[in-house]
Amino acid sequence: MKKIIVYFLFLTSARFSLAQEYLPDWNSLDARPIPEWFTKAKFGIFIHWGLYSVPSWATNSYADGFGSNYAEWYWQRLNATNLKIHKEFVEFHERVYGKNFKYPDFAPLFKCELFDPRQWADIFKNAGARYVVLTSKHHDGFTLWPSAESWNWNSVDIGPHRDLAGELSTAVKDAGLHMGFYYSLYEWYNPIYNTDVNKYVNNRMLPQLKDLVTRYNPEVIWSDGDWDHSDTVWRSKEFLTWLYNKSAVKNTVVVNDRWGAGKHGGFNSTEYGKGNSSLQRPWEETRGIGESFGYNRNESLTQYMSSEKLVHMLIEIVAKGGNLLLNIGPAADGSIPVIMQQRLKDIGDWLKVNGEAIYETTAWKEAPEKNQDNIFFTRKGNDLYVIVTKWKNEIEIKNIGNVQDVSMPGYNHKIKFRARGNKVVITAPLLNPGNMPCQFAWVYKLKEAF
Repeated sequence: MKKIIVYFLFLTSARFSLAQEYLPDWNSLDARPIPEWFTKAKFGIFIHWGLYSVPSWATNSYADGFGSNYAEWYWQRLNATNLKIHKEFVEFHERVYGKNFKYPDFAPLFKCELFDPRQWADIFKNAGARYVVLTSKHHDGFTLWPSAESWNWNSVDIGPHRDLAGELSTAVKDAGLHMGFYYSLYEWYNPIYNTDVNKYVNNRMLPQLKDLVTRYNPEVIWSDGDWDHSDTVWRSKEFLTWLYNKSAVKNTVVVNDRWGAGKHGGFNSTEYGKGNSSLQRPWEETRGIGESFGYNRNESLTQYMSSEKLVHMLIEIVAKGGNLLLNIGPAADGSIPVIMQQRLKDIGDWLKVNGEAIYETTAWKEAPEKNQDNIFFTRKGNDLYVIVTKWKNEIEIKNIGNVQDVSMPGYNHKIKFRARGNKVVITAPLLNPGNMPCQFAWVYKLKEAF
């Protein structure tokens, strides 16, 4: 009997620890650990897709210093206070669509006739991505799912007449990837938002967020547009308390830090390198393959990052302990521009060879503060990965232990090295186009380096 009581107490204690209740204050919410899958994933795909994909245009003047070339801001730019930006967008709009054509008139033209969610999922999986984040609703308020709060302003009621979010969510999960949604808290021209923000939050924003979660069980909620109001107005703490305690994804969902309260929330999010990365808390850098997030037909080839630069960016971010959320902007017909597909394939080809140096790794805290000479480091257990983005005939690494072996993923021959004290000197193999394991960057695996 005594054993039964002890066992019962053990089970009760275990259930209590697993069912920890988070309180609606930042001390409690920030104490929730980031689910492990996210810190292991390292690479995700961001998707900006909506009505703005129809005009798919933005100026390249950079007149406002930030975001003037963001095609997803098309509606706002037509009413911009910056006169130069306003003039360029209005001139384009009236020349192409006419003076009487309003932004909501794009809705019937957003047909998505070539959208194949399984094809998209295959592209993302072959790119080596481990998670996907779709813009369920951007600042224009148009939703990509049948939101009851966005009647006749969603992709089922008008336009493609399809549940785009739901279709992609199913395909992405079937491909074995994690699915998430971007959601804009505010809406530029919603009359209720602009006259009674509390009514908007209570009757539109919170019901929509909960609907997204209960319909699709996403594992990322990527909040944005929080800058207009405080977390109190947005009722952010209340939503996150529900998300962490009551939702079906309470144990696996991750959120970012854009909730109207500074750096509170989940992981730290940076954009185009603007923001603070930290080894103290998981972080994610987001940027586009081009300079815009939404598809911008006005961009030239020089505005697209090369495959080499994208791979190098992924390496640097992961070596600093972060994730890369790389954005693509599909066209209004649902096709992914071929140049974006090509960039994703090249990243995937590199990761097929070198993924062990990226996925499930951590930053090497003893690495030099500045990664000089194009050398980066990641760590997994007692192994150290040395990633070289510019070929070197000899590499010297200090402050490591008695290395047992050095190998190069994709190269099936021994790598010469000299180990003396806490220093290792690696001699690069003689490679040629016939036995080169990959392009863009090369990895050395130092076994038992610690």
